Amino acid sequence: MKATRTGLLIVTAAVALAGCQTVRDARDRWVKAPPRCEDQTVQIYFEPDQAEVTPEGRGVIAEAAKMTQGCTVQRVSVLGLADAAGDPTANLELSKKRAQSVTAALVAARLPAAEFQVAAAGQAGAVTADGKAAPLRRRADVTLHMAK
Repeated sequence: MKATRTGLLIVTAAVALAGCQTVRDARDRWVKAPPRCEDQTVQIYFEPDQAEVTPEGRGVIAEAAKMTQGCTVQRVSVLGLADAAGDPTANLELSKKRAQSVTAALVAARLPAAEFQVAAAGQAGAVTADGKAAPLRRRADVTLHMAK
């Protein structure tokens, strides 16, 4: 009888401990950790020769806006880029339009920013030193400068 009680106590303790883990797992899913408030960079990609933010790009912007919750956004830097192919003047203009399009989408997403810095690089930097074109430069880089 004593061995049965001991076995029952061991099983009861194991079940109780397993229940504690389940409670901890559920708590971790529902209790949010405090925001880290560190600078974050996201990239918004575009279709070739386009400056309109895609639905996927809007999703990335929405997630970026969520990352800022609980933080102070001191500044947002937006840099429009373009591929190396084509006319350099046209690529610079396209990268400006991309940066402006992303900035408008960030504002529409109600991203709280003290200041926006918007720039365009065109195809500058799209070719490596050995003459190879850098892939996927059809984007705008967004850096969120945050503090607690």
